[in-house]
Amino acid sequence: MNAIAGKNSVILLVEDDPDDQELTKRAFRASRLRNELRIVNDGEEALDYLYRRGPFESPSSAPRPSLILLDLNMPKLDGRAVLERIKEDPALRRIPVVILTTSSQEEDVIRSYELGVNSYMAKPNRMDGFVQAIRDLEHYWFNLVILPGRFS
Repeated sequence: MNAIAGKNSVILLVEDDPDDQELTKRAFRASRLRNELRIVNDGEEALDYLYRRGPFESPSSAPRPSLILLDLNMPKLDGRAVLERIKEDPALRRIPVVILTTSSQEEDVIRSYELGVNSYMAKPNRMDGFVQAIRDLEHYWFNLVILPGRFS
């Protein structure tokens, strides 16, 4: 089932690159995912979304994500800082975070796991590989794993 407790789950994509945003949307459409994809453009906007500040003040404009897909290298506030804030906050730390980035540098992988990331994925270069990665990600997080949100 692609949903938690019978509802479509929200996936928050934190990605500054418009081309990667579009690629992710296309991969979601090609995978026919029923989960709702919400996109924010940088780390500051991600925290505004998660803390319902500014344009995300209304719960309808910022539904609680069941999963966060987080890029590492972004302007303003990078993914490492966002991950650290999420994992330090008792209200947010249960939300699984998957790093989805172009970096496969060992230090990025190690640091991300030290900060509490749940999974780390390097973005495939080709569209078909990216679509398959999104399908695998969706299958794992929404079919195999039991997420905390199903109990609320």
